[in-house]
Amino acid sequence: MPQNQPHFYRGRFSVAPMLDWTTRHCRYFHRQFSKHALLYTEMVTTPAIIHAKYDLLDFDLCENPVALQLGGSDPEQLKHCAKLAEERGYHEINLNVGCPSDRVQNGMFGACLMAKADLVAECVEKMQQAVKIPVTVKTRIGIDDFDSYEFLCDFIEKVQNKGGQEFIIHARKAWLSGLSPKENREIPPLDYERVYQLKRDFPQLKIVINGGIKTIEEMQQHLQFVDGVMVGREAYQNPSLLGTIDQALFDVTMPIITPREAVLAMLPYIEQQLSQGVYLNHIVRHMLGAFQHCKGARQWRRYLSENAFKQGAGVEVVEKALDFIEK
Repeated sequence: MPQNQPHFYRGRFSVAPMLDWTTRHCRYFHRQFSKHALLYTEMVTTPAIIHAKYDLLDFDLCENPVALQLGGSDPEQLKHCAKLAEERGYHEINLNVGCPSDRVQNGMFGACLMAKADLVAECVEKMQQAVKIPVTVKTRIGIDDFDSYEFLCDFIEKVQNKGGQEFIIHARKAWLSGLSPKENREIPPLDYERVYQLKRDFPQLKIVINGGIKTIEEMQQHLQFVDGVMVGREAYQNPSLLGTIDQALFDVTMPIITPREAVLAMLPYIEQQLSQGVYLNHIVRHMLGAFQHCKGARQWRRYLSENAFKQGAGVEVVEKALDFIEK
């Protein structure tokens, strides 16, 4: 990085963990757009990692920097999984204290853990004892009727006292019953100011803001008040946004990566994965939004959707779909 560029916090920009979306193929695609973005896995539960018959931690080191998001509340299980993740080459361990789904609550992890700050603190402490890479917590600003600023500060304080130093805050509260996970992303109002206040009151902590962020201009605004921004669905549905991140938020000398460049860079990876028995559709489903707002985007999506799932579909399907995009 040029001398006139500051050394930026690793989590200055990140793509949120999203179930069924931020798979290893998705992350590899996103990495073609940005060298600096911190990418998150889908949430993986600790029992699944420990008892799975296949490798749930598999990823390509070319995806790094990647954070593994863990779901769980057993300190020893989390410690074990954190250690495994560090050995595999992940750059960060993140504890999910934000997901409000019923399935997550029944497993005693996710947003319901906001009401168990002492347990979260113990989990963070145990993981930090096991690894040298950062251990972070992704949480909400509150749950149900526990949504005061004092409640949030008490949670942060307790986790900080056991060594927690980095928090990703979704700037909405979560309703643990009555709303679906989708509704919990949209109905509770955003309160960015509360996250800003958290950074003012805990200046020594790294605070990342998440929720409803869609543009570079919004990110730059938030970065005046917090250490990092996390973007979710906008990054997935409109990945060309990621092509501007490195230049706008990290290093003005970095190039802007176009969707066509990112797709072409994927072709060797796609061929390699196909040779290992991966289906083309499992990869390109994450690439459908690549040309959002470009002429030919609809034809690109349609051609891939209609052909990528066919038996024997190969890289030529992607090359043919590219022909629909105006150069």
